[in-house]
Amino acid sequence: MERTTFFTSDHHFGHANIIRYCARPFAHADAMDEALIKRWNERVGDDDVVYHLGDFTLRNKRFARLMFSRLRGRVRVLGLPWHHDSGWVPTRPGPSDDYYSASGHAVEILPPMIVLRRSVPGQSRRVPVTLSHYPLAEWEAKHHGAWHLHGHSHGTHSGPGYKLDVGVDCCGYAPLTEDEIAARMATLPPLPKPARREAS
Repeated sequence: MERTTFFTSDHHFGHANIIRYCARPFAHADAMDEALIKRWNERVGDDDVVYHLGDFTLRNKRFARLMFSRLRGRVRVLGLPWHHDSGWVPTRPGPSDDYYSASGHAVEILPPMIVLRRSVPGQSRRVPVTLSHYPLAEWEAKHHGAWHLHGHSHGTHSGPGYKLDVGVDCCGYAPLTEDEIAARMATLPPLPKPARREAS
């Protein structure tokens, strides 16, 4: 069976104030958590891959362990030990000994920024896809159709290029597939290639 790859960010599990900050349509943190878990599991299969770009939960290791144990798939999380995930995220990348998904897969902790090579619609070759929690001004092959996926801004950031906020506040409170991301990227205007400087 073919695996589907998803991207998501900024769940803020257990964070009551995020409901007010981002006008989320939930009465309280427990209701939010249940809705986010349900929407994740409705889309993600046991062997699907989910890249989470950070701000999983502000809370501690025990709470993070509980949340991961209720989410399906092969979960890969950008490790951001200095930000909202500092209370639980391991300091070293790699498969976790502490966190497992509902599908029984060890949660993999990734470096804070990574570049994947993916097949992108409209491109004849595999192109870089830069993943980071924060939106970047520049990323690998930005002027050659490459993508940048980020979180953090909860839909408040915009900028030129094939850049997309995959945080739950922008995506129906659920992870997005690569095809769904491609459809959104197709609505963005391409960047003009920078002019070459003449040698003097």
